[in-house]
Amino acid sequence: MCELFGVSSQQPVHINNYLKSFYRHCNMHPHGWGLALMNNKQPHIEKEPIEATESRHLKEILKNPIYTKSALAHIRLATMGNMDVANCHPFISEDNNGRKWVLIHNGTIFKCDLLNKYKKTQDGNTDSERILMYIIDRLNYKERQQPLSDREQFNFINKIISKLAEGNKLNPIISNGTYTYAHSNTRNSLHYQRINKTIYFSTQKLNDKPWKLVPLNTVFALKDGEIIYRGKSHKYTYKLTEDQFNYIMNHVNPSLRESIINNFGEMHEAEFLNYH
Repeated sequence: MCELFGVSSQQPVHINNYLKSFYRHCNMHPHGWGLALMNNKQPHIEKEPIEATESRHLKEILKNPIYTKSALAHIRLATMGNMDVANCHPFISEDNNGRKWVLIHNGTIFKCDLLNKYKKTQDGNTDSERILMYIIDRLNYKERQQPLSDREQFNFINKIISKLAEGNKLNPIISNGTYTYAHSNTRNSLHYQRINKTIYFSTQKLNDKPWKLVPLNTVFALKDGEIIYRGKSHKYTYKLTEDQFNYIMNHVNPSLRESIINNFGEMHEAEFLNYH
């Protein structure tokens, strides 16, 4: 369970105020923070397994103006995986053509045999890291003859995300430095704001200006603040089952349960009251 922030812009934009507002939510997401600045396709990543407002390092980072065309940020509420830097987002991996891919994710993979083999080789133990490992593996296989075109690459990402969405809460933002891919299959879990040639993403609204919900079950590819590709909507809207709810509630600190319920978007009042 996490919160996400992302930006895609035609020109470098100042994002300090967005980041400060975003990281203030860490009291309900205290298990880690991360930031990736996608400058010239060379991601610079900072992350720590502590509450964002307790991080001296993050405070120093935010003291200086941050201008960027593309960035991803994350705060973590751990339902799967230990409190360790290896489990903090963003995750990064390089494909066989030298592109560096960065992923942040808000959700839980409850069932997907395709990801199980990566448990033995991943650095941490989160399902989110395994998503990126699977994407890179499949991309390398797909491009074993020659690199995909931009459109072919989008179709590839769209197909994989649509496949993984079935039965799972899948809300990733992924960047390779050129394109930013975004998807949500959970109601009220990802917003966007468009200002001129810039698009911001956030789990929660970060200021008083207008925000809209990202359309459900659709993969978007953005470049320089514009939506370049949009996939066909799939049918796998996530709805929490009773077994999944009980599993998560039994694995977290009671003080964090309200935040988890809010993250899942849809909850019956009776279920909520049973855990207070």
